[in-house]
Amino acid sequence: MARVVESVIADYEDVIRWNIVITKTLDGALRYQELSRKLGRPAPIPSIVIDDELVFDAIPSVEQLRSYLDGKTGSHSK
Repeated sequence: MARVVESVIADYEDVIRWNIVITKTLDGALRYQELSRKLGRPAPIPSIVIDDELVFDAIPSVEQLRSYLDGKTGSHSK
């Protein structure tokens, strides 16, 4: 999943900040717990959460992610 995001994010770096949540670290476990609480169920792994909303619970294609981000940011990727 990170590879898909990494391949797309450069086109949106001026409007999007992203990070990988690693659940084996304390900070990552706390973030995962927070996301799961907001979802009302365990957050799927892997997943893409944007603005605290579960957007993808499976690995999207590059095109699917670009399409979503274009709609969300009003941008058009390169």
